[in-house]
Amino acid sequence: MTLAARRRSLARAIVLDRALEALPLFRLSDSSDDAAIAFAPDGGGRWRVLPSPGDRLPGTFDQDVYVELLHRYHELGRPADGAVTFTLHAFLRSMGRKADGRTYEQLRAALARLERTTLESAGAYYSAASGTTLDGQFTLLGAVSIDRRRLTDRDQLALFPALAAGEPGEARVVISPTVRANLEAGHTVTLSAARYRELSSPVARRLYRLLEVAREGGDGGPPTARSVAWRVSLERLAEQLPLSQRYPSHLQRVLQPAHEMLVSAGLVRDAVFRQEKRAWYVDYALATRAG
Repeated sequence: MTLAARRRSLARAIVLDRALEALPLFRLSDSSDDAAIAFAPDGGGRWRVLPSPGDRLPGTFDQDVYVELLHRYHELGRPADGAVTFTLHAFLRSMGRKADGRTYEQLRAALARLERTTLESAGAYYSAASGTTLDGQFTLLGAVSIDRRRLTDRDQLALFPALAAGEPGEARVVISPTVRANLEAGHTVTLSAARYRELSSPVARRLYRLLEVAREGGDGGPPTARSVAWRVSLERLAEQLPLSQRYPSHLQRVLQPAHEMLVSAGLVRDAVFRQEKRAWYVDYALATRAG
């Protein structure tokens, strides 16, 4: 592969930690809910997402920030120190967001939240480096620093008083060593950056990530055979996404538009709700992955 082709391939790919993708992490709303997320994987153990005191759990905007961070980390060739640097303006534009005072503050808050939210695994998160599940706590980001005024621009700010307060600045973010270890070990799922950004629904984006875990074997544990179909109970899917709705009819109303987006984007061939006795399931037929 030529250097130019390799760069194009990196730009198209989002590579994520498969063990983490199998676990619920982001609320699929940006409500002020500060209750912990709790989840018990099929293989045993317990997983919790604990908000920082005084803050809420990560939500839909944070989900997209996380994905963009991992996209940039991969695009940079996975720096040994885990550091990713960017201007807030360029980062928001890459996410497809308007860059203004409100979104700058949203991004700053999201980065701080991802650094401070505690992820707690009691035999739930699989560490590919050790070949065992983790008992302990970690965070998504090891460090976040934001310089509100880029050093190269400081001398010019006096000429533009209107920009002084709202200048977006430059960030340096370090990806957690725990997550980096799984990425280095190849315990990953890969998304198409273009297709992820085409999905306008946070639920569809989360489903896309979870379906790629299913493609690699159905959970975040040790490698298994790839799959082209996934059956999951509706109740289990609600816990894994996670969704707050619990009644089957309510869950179907939330999931159906996301399913239609995924089919339209060519990411799944079909998604069908089925009832067997008193239990509801979803059957996904995964589309052939391009490339």
